Amino acid sequence: MALLDLTAEELLTTTRSVRKRLDLDRPVEPALIEECLRIALQAPSGSNRQGWHWIVVTDPQLRAGVARYYRESATAYLQAAEKANARYQGERAATQARVTDSARHLTENLHRVPVLVIPCLQGDVAAVPPEQQAGFWGSLLPAVWSFMLAARLRGLGTAWTTLHLAYAREVAELLGIPPGYSQGALIPVAHTIGTDFRPAPREPLENVLHHDRW
Repeated sequence: MALLDLTAEELLTTTRSVRKRLDLDRPVEPALIEECLRIALQAPSGSNRQGWHWIVVTDPQLRAGVARYYRESATAYLQAAEKANARYQGERAATQARVTDSARHLTENLHRVPVLVIPCLQGDVAAVPPEQQAGFWGSLLPAVWSFMLAARLRGLGTAWTTLHLAYAREVAELLGIPPGYSQGALIPVAHTIGTDFRPAPREPLENVLHHDRW
């Protein structure tokens, strides 16, 4: 499959969380997922341990099982998001309303997404001291982002989600994840409907930049 004609900067600024524009009816070739994962394995990890494992879920019954736990968690999240959105005004309010509507769409259709990728890391996060949490997840999350960038370049859409982690134990049992491994995310993957994604509106840099001191 030909790669999209994107510069490095375009790739970094147009890899969006794709929910409504996932093509739920088009299969994703396993070879494409494996290409993206091989690229992800080039990401850094603490002490070069490379303790990551990747579960690629394509079986319809298993996808439905994961989606069921996701919906259980998402119900409360979406209700809270709608209340939080009331704080915003103008363009920001409209943006947040679209984000919530998009999240609801994914929740209702997660079982239809052709591929769900769950990245895991060796180690029980519950046993990791607070001061070591950043280092723990820093050995997995850069690889997940690399996977998403590689997917975008191949015309695939992804979204970073974590709501299923409220039921991490149940999902681990469903998928046979052994004790001693922690799930870091749930990435739905599908071909996108169109490839014309743009940079998203963000807070101005001067609102979040601090020189030397806060």
